[in-house]
Amino acid sequence: MLITRVRPPCPPAAAFLRRDRLLDRLDAAVLRPVTLVNGPAGAGKTLLVADWLARGGLPGPAGWLTLEPSDNQPGTFWAYVREALQTGVAGLPEEVGAPARAEHVEPSLLIRLAAWINAQPRPLVLVLDECEHLDNLRLAEQLHDLVRHTAGRLRLVLVGRSEPLLPLHRYRAAGELAEVRAADLALDRAETAAVLERHGLRVGASTVEAVHHAVSGWAAGVRLLALAAQDADDPEAYLGRIDAGPGALSDFLLAEVLRTQPAPTQDLLLRCSILGRVHPDLADALTGRRDGRRILDQLHQDNAFTEALPDGWYRLHPMLAGILRLHLRAATPDRVDELRVRAAHWLADHGQYRAALDHAAEAGAWELAARLLVDQFALGELVAGRDAPRLCALFARMPPSEHAPAAELVRAAVHLAHDEAATALRIVERVEPRLPADQTPLQLAAAFVQTGAARLLGSAPLADRAARRARELEDRAPADLPERHPELLTLIAADLGSALLWHGRLDEACRALDRAARAPVAPTTARLRHDALCRLALIDYLRGWPGRAERRVREADEEADRSSLPPDSRTEVRDLVLAATALERDEVAEARESLHRMTTGGAPEHDPVVTLGSSVIRAKLHLAQGRPDTALRLLEETRRHELADRPSDWSRERLAVTACAAHLAAGRPQAAVAVLDEVPTRAPDSVVVAAGARLAAGRDEESALAELRALRDDPAVGSATRTRALLLLAQADAGHDGPDSTRLLTQALATAEPERLCRPFRESAPWVRRRLRHLPQLARAHSWLPGDLRPPARDPDPDPHRGADGEPAPPTEPLTEREREILLCAARLLSTQEIAEELFLSPNTVKTHLKSVNRKLLTANRRDAVRTAARLRLLDAK
Repeated sequence: MLITRVRPPCPPAAAFLRRDRLLDRLDAAVLRPVTLVNGPAGAGKTLLVADWLARGGLPGPAGWLTLEPSDNQPGTFWAYVREALQTGVAGLPEEVGAPARAEHVEPSLLIRLAAWINAQPRPLVLVLDECEHLDNLRLAEQLHDLVRHTAGRLRLVLVGRSEPLLPLHRYRAAGELAEVRAADLALDRAETAAVLERHGLRVGASTVEAVHHAVSGWAAGVRLLALAAQDADDPEAYLGRIDAGPGALSDFLLAEVLRTQPAPTQDLLLRCSILGRVHPDLADALTGRRDGRRILDQLHQDNAFTEALPDGWYRLHPMLAGILRLHLRAATPDRVDELRVRAAHWLADHGQYRAALDHAAEAGAWELAARLLVDQFALGELVAGRDAPRLCALFARMPPSEHAPAAELVRAAVHLAHDEAATALRIVERVEPRLPADQTPLQLAAAFVQTGAARLLGSAPLADRAARRARELEDRAPADLPERHPELLTLIAADLGSALLWHGRLDEACRALDRAARAPVAPTTARLRHDALCRLALIDYLRGWPGRAERRVREADEEADRSSLPPDSRTEVRDLVLAATALERDEVAEARESLHRMTTGGAPEHDPVVTLGSSVIRAKLHLAQGRPDTALRLLEETRRHELADRPSDWSRERLAVTACAAHLAAGRPQAAVAVLDEVPTRAPDSVVVAAGARLAAGRDEESALAELRALRDDPAVGSATRTRALLLLAQADAGHDGPDSTRLLTQALATAEPERLCRPFRESAPWVRRRLRHLPQLARAHSWLPGDLRPPARDPDPDPHRGADGEPAPPTEPLTEREREILLCAARLLSTQEIAEELFLSPNTVKTHLKSVNRKLLTANRRDAVRTAARLRLLDAK
């Protein structure tokens, strides 16, 4: 443990300016669970919060932790948090425990820590300084859970240059976040004058105005100017020169900083100005000398222009570094690129490939930059990483003359990221013969691009070959590849699953998508895992299990919430599945709303599965609204234009079966049969529709009935498909005066009831209505059916939530703990938005859970659900 990291710094006594207005802001801010102090380097964030702690008057004891990049391992982070609390608060019992490994922390430790915080007589304040280093998604989730489970007893103060991964938008919406931003941290004119005075500079109002205007209230800039002017014979005249023009401040500081430094120091400062942070060994690599450590340490000791960091690195003041870079480029432009290439090699050799890649690209060393991306197995970051837009824009500048294999593969990945699959594939085909067989990174990069292109082009054979090759290469890749860059293999699995789905190979698609859904938790895999779960939900729906599909979407939503995935970046497949399952329950308005979200959400999907699925569900919506011919026109347009260049037997089957249903709805059974003449019907739901068309047309009835009986008796067939098969068998039996029609209808209703699948009965509405008119008891037993399908009740309907003995009957399926939490909020008359804010969920997730509650409790709205749950004692404290 570095003890200095768990103690706040001491503000310098002589030059430090206490800022009462901001201290008062922090006093008010800490009354909320989370406070964010956010601003650029040199804004005075750290010293402000340290002074606030030193002044006292907090709501309770406080702990301090200065974060470092190495703290991104859960065990390390929580060990330091524990030490910070023990140092600042004391009394932390041994029973809370400590992480045993750097890379892991037991959830039970966090539960014990939360319990200890909740048991304290006063709230605890925990300050996390330099929180921009906290970029591990799992850590952010754990910290968020601690904030949530301590319910305001922990007051978290986050100090940093950028926003942490915590769900700040939820805290803000719930009124649980206080913010001190760059505009608040900027010095006003009085404070600018006070800082100058602290440095012994008593100057007039015009000079103060000039300084304030030049640095826009930037605290470090004022201090730099004050330091530079201290030795001047006439400080006022000295500072007055900065008002000469836009570049005057740069020229002024450059001259005054470098003028007093010896030649080796000037040379090191100029060369290292290309870096954000500099290590003494890296400085030696850039200068060709061995004096980097001595010079950097001396600069740190002498003045404020260089800051020593806890990990052995140094940081030049950003303002000074920017000025030095401009001077270096103006004086020796050719040297800048050479220095960047040298820095790139050193950084790459020392495990910092991201910084190395940026320097190589800035120097125009594109082959080196591309090779760094490929060799680190990081090509997937162009498609799935948080930095994907910047990386794509960076490599879009790569000139066409770069033909090295790594450069070509990166270029192909950029095209893939822009959904230009054919172009990406042509590039890989051109470069693949030149790839050395023993170069695993290059080979795996080619396989990655091929599977991505296969998904967009709808080519399962290509995806199969590429994914099989990737699995072979995975054995030759570094063992820590899934941990360092999980997005690469996750993308390959997800793309394979989508391509297999496009060809109707559902079992194989499930296996591939399940691998993607179980990918390691990381920011780069958050959307991929969410998308894979939603595609698995789509397969559940296609197999006739709408209830399973909806539960899988809820699981995907919870995964997205845990990963703080913004609603507008979630997959379109989610809303596609919700629209489809809503239609199965005959909830037309909800289906329409889900389809509307697909078109108004984020960027559109460009893979054929989404295009086909959207067209088919829209056509089914038209059918539900009584517009079969509109549905047929939409299906034909999709077949001829949107999917003309990438058809599959499965896509033709989906379109034909939906068109068959449209013809049946329009009363054209012969046309319905004709649509299917040249299309194979393999899927169970397709077999049901085809059998219904043949029965309606009076063609091959015995074969159709045999197929329906086989589906009825197959336990793997989904509830929606079995319901339709039973209904068709019931109608056929009734048409032949058979004795089993009532039994088959009863079975159909029992199969549909748990998921309230009204749509199959709506499709056979005339027959169902006539039949139930003669079976009033059966109709009353299934009050979940739409009222227009049931005969008018002569007696008041019995309470469906009470058994024969009058006691409350249990729900058809147990409520989950999350559903119970949402019901408790609904019982307090909270709106959907208020429930979302209280439970840190998205409003769409709350709506999905409420729909599930209504389905399980056989209720129509949240008010009835609350009443029913109360009567069933489901809301009692556990």
